[in-house]
Amino acid sequence: MLKRLKIIYSLYNFFHKKQLSHNIPKYKKLGLRKKYYSSISSKDFEACVSEAFALQDVPVETKDTNLYKEASKETQCNIENFEKDGYLIIKNFYTESKVDAINEAIGTMLAKKEIKFTNSNKIMFAIHQSKLLKDIGNEPDLIQFLSSLMKGKATLFQSINFLHGSEQDTHSDSIHMTTFPLGGLLGLWIALEDINLTNGPLHYFPGSHHFPYFLNSDYNNEGSSLLLGDKDYTQYEKMIDTKIDEHKIQKHVLIANKGDLLIWHANLLHGGQPHLDKEKTRKSMVLHYYNEDCICYHEITQRPALLQKY
Repeated sequence: MLKRLKIIYSLYNFFHKKQLSHNIPKYKKLGLRKKYYSSISSKDFEACVSEAFALQDVPVETKDTNLYKEASKETQCNIENFEKDGYLIIKNFYTESKVDAINEAIGTMLAKKEIKFTNSNKIMFAIHQSKLLKDIGNEPDLIQFLSSLMKGKATLFQSINFLHGSEQDTHSDSIHMTTFPLGGLLGLWIALEDINLTNGPLHYFPGSHHFPYFLNSDYNNEGSSLLLGDKDYTQYEKMIDTKIDEHKIQKHVLIANKGDLLIWHANLLHGGQPHLDKEKTRKSMVLHYYNEDCICYHEITQRPALLQKY
């Protein structure tokens, strides 16, 4: 029961004003009576008009970005199909030496205990400890390109490093890292070694980003004014499996080479395949970016996201 009390999260938020105060003018703009530390969920935005956050400055068109101009014809085609498919793949985006530098940085930080595993397999926010990783995530041409895709101001939010496959069930990032307006998030995944069917590749469902955003209300997990919803996360996963069956969409599995890059839409359904050969690693890095003009929060725990610029 204690884990469901919203006031516990609010007390934690109270001591992180620096990372949350950016929401105050946004709440006022939407007419929301919220403090920076208040709980927040999709229910709070039901009567809000997303046009209130219309961009003042339209970012560069995707075809005018440096990344698109310098891409191969195959990659340009992938980019042009992003809105239809909800993802794009850029092969050999990072050089072998760049990937080796990332792996070396992670290994060194682990040895020095500057970073650690959470949930047995995830290394969260290594960008806090490594200038190299932070600079990779903030590379100007990449930021320009991501901004064009999300039609906003792409801002690095989070990093997750893996040494093995996540084996995570199919989900949309928008249940974990939600935005108002919806869709103000992009995921980016880097293969830090060759990845095949034996060491836990990613899977995804092309076009699934066109589905509705499935949030707390869709599996009766809204809770009350004092308590979070009481549904286990497995109930969300079961709902997603049902939607996949209903729509009869096809799963794709990504066989990747070292240095390949995958970018996906906030609502694309994706996950991790079983890691069959446990003696093999599956080194990879995920970066998440949000639109700076959006409000970013966590739908399940109904708390505003702690954000800082890198």
